[in-house]
Amino acid sequence: MRDCDTAGLTGVLDARRLLVGLAGLLALLALEPAAAREPVSLVTVESRQLEERLPLTGTLTAKRAALLSTSVSGLVTTLNVDLGDRMEQGDVLLELDSELNRLALEGARAAAAEAEATLADARRRLEEASTLAARQSIAATQVRGLESEVEVARSSLAGARAEARRQSALLDRHSLKAPFDGVISQKQTEVGEWVTPGTSVLELVSLEDLRADLSVPQEYFPRVSKDDRLEVRLGGDSGPAYPATISAIVPVNDPSARTFLVRAQLESPPALTPGMSVRATLFLRGDEASLAVPRDALVRYPDGQVSVWLAEEGDDGLVAREQRIRIGDGLADLVTVKEGLSAGDRVVVRGNESLTDGRELRVSE
Repeated sequence: MRDCDTAGLTGVLDARRLLVGLAGLLALLALEPAAAREPVSLVTVESRQLEERLPLTGTLTAKRAALLSTSVSGLVTTLNVDLGDRMEQGDVLLELDSELNRLALEGARAAAAEAEATLADARRRLEEASTLAARQSIAATQVRGLESEVEVARSSLAGARAEARRQSALLDRHSLKAPFDGVISQKQTEVGEWVTPGTSVLELVSLEDLRADLSVPQEYFPRVSKDDRLEVRLGGDSGPAYPATISAIVPVNDPSARTFLVRAQLESPPALTPGMSVRATLFLRGDEASLAVPRDALVRYPDGQVSVWLAEEGDDGLVAREQRIRIGDGLADLVTVKEGLSAGDRVVVRGNESLTDGRELRVSE
């Protein structure tokens, strides 16, 4: 009897275990569809005015750079500078042998003093003659002759003084002075050399107000304006970006490179020197608003077709639907869409590698 009771109790327990197992299996089956949903990230298609990033290269140039030459010919006797020296406006850079010009200046000043004495004597004689003429003690023709001598002496004095000033100016031109603050970047003469006007002897470059001269492909000329945003980088694309403003657009093409010049002024320049190479990014706004999707949303096929995966509402949630599209130009990380999408569509940008039509989706963070 006890064996029968024990057997019955065992059967009941086994039946309960079976029921519990079936309930757990049904719960797992109920949860399985949600767990099987593909995790994806979505973006909403919007109409926007896109910004194209145009990479450029260029060179830093100085606003003021001059090949200096002497105003007169002469022998270099003093050279006060060397390569790399920083000079201030008015500093004497070199001096020429000025002995002959000093002698000429002394002669001109002596001639001016002689002419001044001659004029004084002529005026004295004219004054005496005028007194005698009032008493009718001298002929009127003699008075007029003395008046002419005074005018001649006055003209001679003016000419002598002008010559003295000319010799003084020539003497001053035997010293070459810095026309602005800058650095000596070239030295093309030495003490003992004979220099002539028009032949450069030094190059002076200003380190202030440096500008970036950028070469832009000619097809972008109609789209570039001074209001476009510009960033300049030093040391490659990984360097820090410095904001810049376009100060000039030169509408002349380089026939060898098919480019035109854009000159930019750095708003907060670091320590820079002329001649450094720079990279820049010019941000060009599109002419009109257009639909755009991220590049990561595109699925490309060998035959050239392009599609995206749409997230559409299904009976039990979001499902994937493949949509063929026609794209336009690529602008930075976005691609314009000409056909196939509408504003408000949701497209998959992450997790679209292995999607199939109708696959249930789960939006992940």
